[in-house]
Amino acid sequence: VQLQASGGGLVQAGGSLTLSCTASGRSFNYYAMGWFRQAPGKEREFVGGVSWSGDITEYTDSVKGRFTISRNNAKTTLYLRMHSLKPEDTAVYYCATGTVRDVKNRDEYTYWGQGTLVTVSS
Repeated sequence: VQLQASGGGLVQAGGSLTLSCTASGRSFNYYAMGWFRQAPGKEREFVGGVSWSGDITEYTDSVKGRFTISRNNAKTTLYLRMHSLKPEDTAVYYCATGTVRDVKNRDEYTYWGQGTLVTVSS
């Protein structure tokens, strides 16, 4: 599976942005997927995850109510809709997938996209 993330950019605090992650490979529909982010000088952290069917989602507490993760298996695309963005959301955002049981566990993911930079100005 190859993943290609896109949609990052510069946005003012309070603004919105939608990230996309397009997957190639026929296993996409059978894997859970997740978004992670890494700010400068910090470890890569879990943002949100979605089950293979799309009906189960999880989020880290800091983005609950502001971010929405979803997937379109027909288009083999994962999305992260981000609203009410804050400067602390600034990071490189990565999509990932694999035979994951716990979407929050970074170590369970096998395939990673290249990352897309989100910068939120105050």
